[in-house]
Amino acid sequence: MSENIIYCYSGAGHCLDMAKSIAKILGDTDIVLMRSYPAKTDARDAKRVGFIFSCMAGGLPGDMESYIRDIQIAPDAYIFAVEQYAGYLGCGLRKIDEIVDLDYWDAVSNHSTAIWLMPHTLTVPPTTPEKAQKRIDTKAAVVAAAVLQGKQSVKRPPKAAAFELMSKGLGKTHAKRSEKFEASDSCIACGTCVQICPRGNIKLEGKKPVFGTNCIGCLSCVQYCPKQAINIGSITEKRERFPNPRVKASELTEKIIHID
Repeated sequence: MSENIIYCYSGAGHCLDMAKSIAKILGDTDIVLMRSYPAKTDARDAKRVGFIFSCMAGGLPGDMESYIRDIQIAPDAYIFAVEQYAGYLGCGLRKIDEIVDLDYWDAVSNHSTAIWLMPHTLTVPPTTPEKAQKRIDTKAAVVAAAVLQGKQSVKRPPKAAAFELMSKGLGKTHAKRSEKFEASDSCIACGTCVQICPRGNIKLEGKKPVFGTNCIGCLSCVQYCPKQAINIGSITEKRERFPNPRVKASELTEKIIHID
C-alpha cells in the first residue's frame, strides 16, 4: 500500500495533471481515477488521502459523491481536497467535507472545458492557457507543502446551497445533451473516443462513433478527439478544445497511476 492516495476525477486532463504534480512532491502516491467506480476503495493503510476534482454543474462531477461514500479511510489519516473551477466554487468541496471531514482544502480557477456552455477563454479571472497552467503548478506546490506540513484549514468549505440545487438539476441533463453529440466528416475512426469514455457510451459503427445516453458529461471525447470531429450540436464547432497538453488520452483510461 502506498503512503499516499489521491482520488482524482479528470475530464480534460487538468485535474490529473495537478494530481501528478502533487504526487511527485509527496512521493509514494497512488492516483486512483474516479471517472468510473474506483479500483481501490480501501485506503485504510494510507497516511494521507486526497481528492482532486473539477467543479461540474456547481457540484461534484459524475458519480464521485457516491464513490467517496464507499471509500474506507483510517481515523488518523490526513485528508485533503483541491477543486478546479471556471467561474464559481460551487458545493463540491463542502460535499466531500460532509462525508470525510477534511483537514485541509483549497481551490484554483482554470479554463472551462464545458465548451457546450461557454468558450474556455471565459474564465474568472481572465487569463491565457499558459498562465493558467503556471497558476495550477504554483497551487500544486502550495498544496503539497501544506499536506506535508499537516496544515489544517481554519474554515470549512462554503455550503453554497444554491449551487447544490443547481447541481442536482443540471447533473441530470447529460443524457439529454448526449442526443446532440455527433461526429463530422473529419472523423478518422481512430477509436480514441470509444477508449476514453468512462461509461462505454460510445461505439464505432460504420467507421463513425455512435453515442448512447449513458453520459456523465466529462467531455473527454470532445476534448481529446485528434481531429476535433466531435461536437455537441453546432455550438461547439468553432470553439477551441482545451485538453491538458501534459496528459495523454490513454492516461485517463488508467485505473491507478503510481508515482514514487
